Parts: sequence; structure tokens; C-alpha cells
Amino acid sequence: MAIFALQSLAGGFLDEDLKHFNKEFDDWCVQFSTFEEAKKMLESLKIKDELKIVEITPLSYPKYFFPALKNTTTYATREYNGKIVCVFEPHMGSSFRIAICDPKSKAVKILSTKYKSAYSAESAFKNLSFDL
Repeated sequence: MAIFALQSLAGGFLDEDLKHFNKEFDDWCVQFSTFEEAKKMLESLKIKDELKIVEITPLSYPKYFFPALKNTTTYATREYNGKIVCVFEPHMGSSFRIAICDPKSKAVKILSTKYKSAYSAESAFKNLSFDL
């Protein structure tokens, strides 16, 4: 379920026009099914020294794979019993939440508990002991 992309050393993802960069990874970014395809494209570009190949997975970039997390800030992710568990902030200044994401169905369950700080959410996140 991985996608490969070209990312600037400064952090942006190469856009489909092969000139501009997007801050967020989205459907307009250049995407590849395999590392080899990405490497072939990278080697053909003039700016190849300014780019690196990155792997986009549900664990590394959950808001691309789970639309319910779009426009949120994810602070930590973890795989647990085949699910992706995320600590996220719905919008700046709001309480932190924990989401449980199913990569097969794309379903997202947001737990009802709200945390005042990323630290307290991450503590709960580290000590997951409930059934998902």
C-alpha cells in the first residue's frame, strides 16, 4: 500500500508540473508505484541533487490515506493489531485526540477522550491496552 514520491530537501513534494512543490502530499504530487519508477524519474530531472525519494504509507502519512484526518496535524502514529493509531490535533489550539484507522476499509474511529496537551495524549498513546 506504499506510494513513492519525490521530496525536496527543504520538505515540499514535487508537483505534477515537475517545477513546483506542494507543502502537503496530495493527488497533485508526482507519485510512483515502485521505488524503481521513482528513481528512473529522479535521474532524468535537472534538479535531482535537490530531491530525495520518500515512501508514503498509512503509517508515515495517515492524512493522505484517511480523508477524516485531512486538515489535521498528526503528532505520532503507531501500528497496533493491523490498525494505524494516531495522536492528532483537529485544528490549532484544540484538544488532542486519538484516532484508530483501518487501512483496509479506510474507516476512522476517533476516541471520545480529549487531551489538553500532546504529552498527555502521547502518554495514553504509548500505553494502549484496549481492544481496537
